[in-house]
Amino acid sequence: MGFARANNLAIRESTGKYVVLLNPDTEVKPGAFDILTCFMDEHPNAGGAGPYLLNPDGTFQVSCYPLPTLSREVWRLFHLDLIFPYGTYRQESWNPNQVREVGVLKGACMILRHAALDQVGLMDEDYFMYTEEVDLCYRFTSGGWPLYWVPQARIVHYGGQSVEQVSEEMFLHLYKSKVVYIRKHYGRLAGWVFKLILLGAALPRVIFTPLARLRKSSKADHYLFLAHNYRRLLVSLPEM
Repeated sequence: MGFARANNLAIRESTGKYVVLLNPDTEVKPGAFDILTCFMDEHPNAGGAGPYLLNPDGTFQVSCYPLPTLSREVWRLFHLDLIFPYGTYRQESWNPNQVREVGVLKGACMILRHAALDQVGLMDEDYFMYTEEVDLCYRFTSGGWPLYWVPQARIVHYGGQSVEQVSEEMFLHLYKSKVVYIRKHYGRLAGWVFKLILLGAALPRVIFTPLARLRKSSKADHYLFLAHNYRRLLVSLPEM
């Protein structure tokens, strides 16, 4: 039934002061939930909070980013953050002991104030998978409920385990959900512009990525798989 609808079923049954959304491919480090709930108790204006996410090998994993806009999506599509961080935060350079207000919390783990959810509404079920938490974060911050990264709480996120068997379909769901988000919050014209941008980003990848076959690269198969996904995206774009 999709991520948003399934979680909404559980949220409607919940009666606690807070709601925690937690992916199944996670490992909660000792004290993480105590730290998050204490933070929320001490900051009644906070709509939600997220932890410091770790990769399985203990290294840093991105756990928050700015609210997406049309320009930020273009920036990320063309990897311009390598030049200047606009579509993302330089989170790896942040103080791991300093709480920060952020735009979007990664959906792998977030604690949300139930009263804020009652005000802004549950997850939008127009999203099957991906971007539903981004949409929710947009409504939280727009509704006056700021979100915070609380790095003292640590959670390991194994990442992608629930979708790796159907990654091609999930790739399409990712971009379909982005189109839905842009259209919903920035208008139908912005939605059409974003689809044109996706077209411009996908075409070079489809045309040039197969050249990886000419190189003896360990990533050649990965690049070819991406090219296949972008071909599917091009075919699906008119229906999005």
